Amino acid sequence: MHTDLCDWFGIDVPIFAFTHCRDVVVEVSKAGGFGVLGAVGFTVEQLETELQWIDERIGNKPYGVDTVIPGKYEGMGEMDPEKLEAQLRDAVPQQHRDFAAKLLSDAGVPELPKEEQSDRLLGWTLATALPQIECALTHDKVKLIANALGTPPPDVIQSIHGTGRKVAALCGSAYQALKHKEAGVDIVIAQGHEGGGHTGEIGSIILWPEVVKAISPTPMLAAGGIGTGPQVAAALSMGAAGAWTGSIWLAVKEAMGAVAQKESYLSATSRDTIRSRSVTGKPARMLRNRWTEAWESEDSPDPLPMPLQGMVTLDMVRRTHQYAEKAQDVAFNPVGQIVGSMNQIQPARDVLSDLVDGYYDALDRLKSLSPES
Repeated sequence: MHTDLCDWFGIDVPIFAFTHCRDVVVEVSKAGGFGVLGAVGFTVEQLETELQWIDERIGNKPYGVDTVIPGKYEGMGEMDPEKLEAQLRDAVPQQHRDFAAKLLSDAGVPELPKEEQSDRLLGWTLATALPQIECALTHDKVKLIANALGTPPPDVIQSIHGTGRKVAALCGSAYQALKHKEAGVDIVIAQGHEGGGHTGEIGSIILWPEVVKAISPTPMLAAGGIGTGPQVAAALSMGAAGAWTGSIWLAVKEAMGAVAQKESYLSATSRDTIRSRSVTGKPARMLRNRWTEAWESEDSPDPLPMPLQGMVTLDMVRRTHQYAEKAQDVAFNPVGQIVGSMNQIQPARDVLSDLVDGYYDALDRLKSLSPES
């Protein structure tokens, strides 16, 4: 399992692990893969603390940072974070705030202490992502900056390239992939409909070869529904240069999620997810629950565009994280359809090892089907 990306980054296997947990980043990278820390949700000060922690423990291994700069969002053009926050805060209808608050109250989720309450914008715009990128670029072991939504602006790509790093960006169609390539993105991550978080309409098995054809020789990482070695093998057989994984790291031993949240993942089936605009304003796959169903009811307000809906739901995300044992029925649990195969809590290193072993098992099976075997 050796592709050009292994040589680019000095890694053993081209398996990339997207996670919001610093421990998972360290364990995956030290085991030979490539950990990527999601920066959304961190202030710049918090992100700096996380990256310093990783640097001190990851040895000489590389890792990446993932930010979110949507191609289109409310408030585009305003680069002063404080002014943008004030502008967006004023644009959120009280009806939406009241609707979200009632859902949490009816579910019995306690309010946060006054000193912990905040509706500060932590991502989802260029104004908030750019300082995160600047922070990441001060850390030598960060070798990749990824963007989860849209093509990064030209000056952002140029600044990252100027430090010798690579740029990656996610897409859900061959059209988007080609836009990434034309902008100078080094690695296109093609995420199929099955994936967790923000996804498009096209299934992985259709999307991956379409993107490979559109952007070759630019390398593509396959994402969306990858949680086993045979799925990694399938992706590489269709031209992928590696696998971008996310959901499977949500329930590993090192993941920071509460026990109740991990249990929600372990008990779910592949039919228990839904693409919903109820948290971020853009379609994102997550576990279906009372929160997602309420926002789709006839008497609910329509979810707002990004990042306005995120400002409505920030309180929910923080409260359901703090009081996870009481809140899973209204919590934000982003995950792909692979959740149906996530049935036990394992160390991250073991999950990576299982992916590699399963990949070679799949190759052996294919060889056994050859007339020459």
